[in-house]
Amino acid sequence: MIDHISVTTEAGSFDGIAAGPEDGRPVMLLHGFPEAAVEWEHQVATLGVLGFRAVAPDQRGYSPGVRPEPAADYRIDHLVGDVIAIADQLGWQQFDLVGHDWGGAVAWWTADAHPERLRSLAVVSTPHPAALSAAMKSDEDQYLRTQYMTEWRQTRVTERRMLENDGRALREMFERRVSPSKVDEYIQRLSEPGALTAALNWYRAGRPGGKIGKIDLPTLYVWSTEDVSFGSTAALDTGNWVTGPYRFEMLEDVTHWAPEEAPEAVTTLLVEHLNAR
Repeated sequence: MIDHISVTTEAGSFDGIAAGPEDGRPVMLLHGFPEAAVEWEHQVATLGVLGFRAVAPDQRGYSPGVRPEPAADYRIDHLVGDVIAIADQLGWQQFDLVGHDWGGAVAWWTADAHPERLRSLAVVSTPHPAALSAAMKSDEDQYLRTQYMTEWRQTRVTERRMLENDGRALREMFERRVSPSKVDEYIQRLSEPGALTAALNWYRAGRPGGKIGKIDLPTLYVWSTEDVSFGSTAALDTGNWVTGPYRFEMLEDVTHWAPEEAPEAVTTLLVEHLNAR
């Protein structure tokens, strides 16, 4: 059974979903763009049944209670700070962290900045940021795959284009691999005043100020062969940026939207990863 929760921090009130006993082993799951916490509902529900305490927050900009206007308020240090602040409010001294897409990037950076707070790390789709950065410079395919980020930084023009015709551009991103009802929910959320601008501010906030290092934590990285955003160069290089126990899994014929497109496969891998620790 999934509960809807609210977690209040100094930044504001984060909405989210949760399942499992309050004293269960804590797991936080971070969503990507243009989604919300409910992208993890299959994983959250399963983890709850298995006795974990799984919490997936609607992150900064996606929660109406934490939707600052300046793009600078969406820098990676703020996003990482939110993860730690939410964990603090939940009373979690140490927890397992899971992320997909932008949530995956936040998870990597959190593991780098606060390794003592994490028991393990699991990331779906998003390569280690240093591996991605290197691939964008050396691999033309990866460079072309990520050109959309430059386009999305065009303030307001992008919002209008994405939301016109009942959010057709946003709907097309999901490649018909996510259930229509779930896509409807995402479009409805992002159609709220200021919501899409807040989500796009993640791209507009600028690059992180510092460099990310190697991750010395038990790490699971799941990459899909049909991921339109991230190619094999960065995916295969990610293991070179993890010094802790590392598991790389490839999902054949699955797109970028793996947590929802292949929920059973992703959940199985995640549970195996958690149970090994």
